[in-house]
Amino acid sequence: MKIEIRSALKKKTLFITPPFTQLNTPYPATAYLKGFLNTLGRESHQADLGIDVILALFSSKGLKKMFEDLDNSDAELTDNSFRIYSLRDEYISTIDPVIRFLKNRNPTLAHSICDRTYLPEAARFQQLEDMDWAFGTMGIHDKARHLATLYLEDLGDLIQEAVDPHFGFSRYAERLGRSATHFDEMCEALQMPDTLLTTLLVEILEEKIKTYQPDILCITVPFPGNLYGGMKCGQYVKQFHPEMSVVMGGGFANTELRSLKEPRVFDYIDFVCLDDGEAPLLSLLEYLDGEREIGQLKRVYARTDGKVIYYNGAKERDVPQRDTGTPDYSDLPLHDYLSVIEIVNPMHRLWSDGRWNKLTLAHGCYWGKCSFCDISLDYIKRYEPMTAALLCDRIEEIIEQTQQNGFHFVDEAAPPALLRDLALEIIRRKLTVVWWTNIRFEKNFTHDLCLLLKASGCIAISGGLEVASDRLLERMKKGVTVAQVARVADAFTQAGIMVHAYLMYGFPTQTMQETVDALEMVRQLFQQGIVQSGFWHRFAMTAHSPVGLHPEEFDVMRIGPELGKFANNDLEHNDPLGANHDLFSEGLRKSLFNYMHGVCFDFPLSKWFDFKIPSTSIPPRYIEKSISHFPDAIPRTNAMVIWTGSLPTLSVFQEKQGKRVVEIAELIFYNKKQEWALETSPVIGEWLEEKMPDLLIGKHEPYSLERLKNDYEAQGLGDFDTFMKSKEWEELKSGGLLIV
Repeated sequence: MKIEIRSALKKKTLFITPPFTQLNTPYPATAYLKGFLNTLGRESHQADLGIDVILALFSSKGLKKMFEDLDNSDAELTDNSFRIYSLRDEYISTIDPVIRFLKNRNPTLAHSICDRTYLPEAARFQQLEDMDWAFGTMGIHDKARHLATLYLEDLGDLIQEAVDPHFGFSRYAERLGRSATHFDEMCEALQMPDTLLTTLLVEILEEKIKTYQPDILCITVPFPGNLYGGMKCGQYVKQFHPEMSVVMGGGFANTELRSLKEPRVFDYIDFVCLDDGEAPLLSLLEYLDGEREIGQLKRVYARTDGKVIYYNGAKERDVPQRDTGTPDYSDLPLHDYLSVIEIVNPMHRLWSDGRWNKLTLAHGCYWGKCSFCDISLDYIKRYEPMTAALLCDRIEEIIEQTQQNGFHFVDEAAPPALLRDLALEIIRRKLTVVWWTNIRFEKNFTHDLCLLLKASGCIAISGGLEVASDRLLERMKKGVTVAQVARVADAFTQAGIMVHAYLMYGFPTQTMQETVDALEMVRQLFQQGIVQSGFWHRFAMTAHSPVGLHPEEFDVMRIGPELGKFANNDLEHNDPLGANHDLFSEGLRKSLFNYMHGVCFDFPLSKWFDFKIPSTSIPPRYIEKSISHFPDAIPRTNAMVIWTGSLPTLSVFQEKQGKRVVEIAELIFYNKKQEWALETSPVIGEWLEEKMPDLLIGKHEPYSLERLKNDYEAQGLGDFDTFMKSKEWEELKSGGLLIV
């Protein structure tokens, strides 16, 4: 009885994600933490205020209110915004059916949308020259979603111009949170009168508070574009629910607020947590329950006697990944997210199209050396993988909970060995999973491993080619070469897995010649068809990366900003040995856009720039030769031998060859599309028929290559290495035999 009474006194928690992150799927932080509190028997709830605000604004009721406010406003509109305002009745009457369509609840509307007579159109529809490339063979549903996306973006342009200048579909007031060394501008913005968006935000927050009656509000702020919305929520709670405690954490705090000294932040929130949230949150809950002293908190900032104090006296370690529980997506409106399609590149389309369950395979990065990355921070430097069995347990729980089979594994870089084990476990359990993730282009991703990953449901990977220069790749300690990236990308592509390359320009000391050569490498990668998607990023120096911590080692100088009391992460620097990197941004963007369309490969590189550039020093067939001249390395003897096909039926027949009559064994295999036959000697045929059940993925211990070799030679069948070079072996490899 005492335990029940004590449990009843435990404080209730509400996790929220403030506007805005993604329209198509919830950011996973709240689901992770709710899953953790489930393991402790603590009551918690969650809300994605981003999708809630979007659905409230983009509704007939929301647009009526917006246009009524514009009626009473003296704001001068641009021609484009005035066009949208003049068509307000059309927007109000079409918005609800369009939103239902984007929720996949009104599919027949696609016909009306595609005939271009249903939706009002403004400036965004000028992009339509790309329709045939993106949707020429894909049918009207995707085309309609793209048109509906443009329709929403037209409305978004009006909102940003005349309703709330901070609005963006995947960010809100991002400028206020980015590189905000001082709190003055954010503080000033928080004192401004409410806009329609902030009014909707706090109204929805109030509904959640009334429904769940929490004692603690936990706000995750993953990006700068969530900070203002999070602060606005904290401001509201402090004013109207002062009895509630307000906690903030997330990616923004973990990277930007590690030297927080600004006391005014705590006018809006009570605590800021750093790094993994489970252990800090548990210490806070125990403190708020009266079971722990404030000095025993874990990685928590608070204001005490007017000063910002960092409390980190807890003796407990972080919660191991195996004990964090299964992410819990309950309370979230999983069927109300919007599948939009922007034509940017195939990977960005995957990012915004469809709802993905998000799951982490391993804490941190198994490589953890890249000099541009925040490897000094806990979320990267502390590597802790989970077992494939536990991951599959969580996958099954999430599928049961959400009724959705799509997964985005959100690791910094998914480890090849863990992906192999996970793929085997998915196939062993006969799960239907569609998944994608981020990787390093390392040599362990062989052709056979890529085929195994495809068989388990992998549809796409993204990885960092970065600067596409071997000198700079070595300098940034990437641990790969361009040729190796090409071979790995080719392996994934041949397996039917889409490859997206993160590309970087402006790394310290990168010369004009190296930038031109990098573009040539990228051109050849797309021309060979082994990379299907890419995006150029400008190098940014951050405070917690090796470049930011030791700029002199990379021949650059930090020139600002001065350390402030609020956010400190993005650093300004001078690169005296490098090119003028600003010159290249538009040419790199434009060339990549065309390469992704499969065109302009024959254009001279100089055509993309309006200034003189040197000729490339890269041989014209460099990537082609990198792929063809370097096959996968000889597999290790402890590699697993996997048969992914069906078990054969064996028959032996006689065939006359000249004057001799020869016995031939025929193994008949069936796959999902056809049947095929393998002819060999009767002794090898019988051996294969006997061994193949052991090579299937099942509950038994997988066969190693060494064990298979020993078994083959013990049967007196000859030299196994010779057999691995035979026509029979090649046919088995083509039919589904993998060495991983």
